[in-house]
Amino acid sequence: MDLEKIKELMAAMEDKGMTKVALKDKNGFELELERGNAFEAVPYVQPIAAPAPRLESQMQENQPQNAVIPEQIESKSGHEVTSPMVGTFYLLPSPEAEPFVKVGDTVTEETVIGIVEAMKVMNEIKAGKSGTVTEFFVDNAHPVEFGTKLLKLV
Repeated sequence: MDLEKIKELMAAMEDKGMTKVALKDKNGFELELERGNAFEAVPYVQPIAAPAPRLESQMQENQPQNAVIPEQIESKSGHEVTSPMVGTFYLLPSPEAEPFVKVGDTVTEETVIGIVEAMKVMNEIKAGKSGTVTEFFVDNAHPVEFGTKLLKLV
C-alpha cells in the first residue's frame, strides 16, 4: 500500500467520523490507524509563592510594648537546645565513645552537643549559646521531631 492510499484512507476516516481502522492484505501487510483528539488540554495550575520571611525589625514593630520576648524568658530559666529536624538523637559519637557533653560541662556556641541521624546522614547539633549543661531531656538513640528539647543550658 502506498502513501497516497493511506492518506486517502485517513481522509475517509475523518469524513465518516471513524476513529479506528485495521487492514490486512494477502501478503502479510498490516495497517492500523487510530484517530483521537488533536490534543487534550491539560489545565495548568500556577504555583503560589510562599510569603517572604519577616525581618526581625518588622517582627519587633508588631510586638506590643509590654509583650514578654522569648529571650527574656530564656535568660531567667536558661536556654533549651532543640532539634532542628526529625531523626534519631545520639549523645555519643560512637557506641564505645564518651558522650559529646555531660551535665556540668561548660559549652560554647560552637560546641557539638550531639548528632541527629536523618535519612542515614549524621547531622551535628551545636549548642548555639554558651553556658553550662544542667539537664538532658532526651536519652541516647531516642527518636526526635523538629523542636524536641534536647538539653538545657544556664
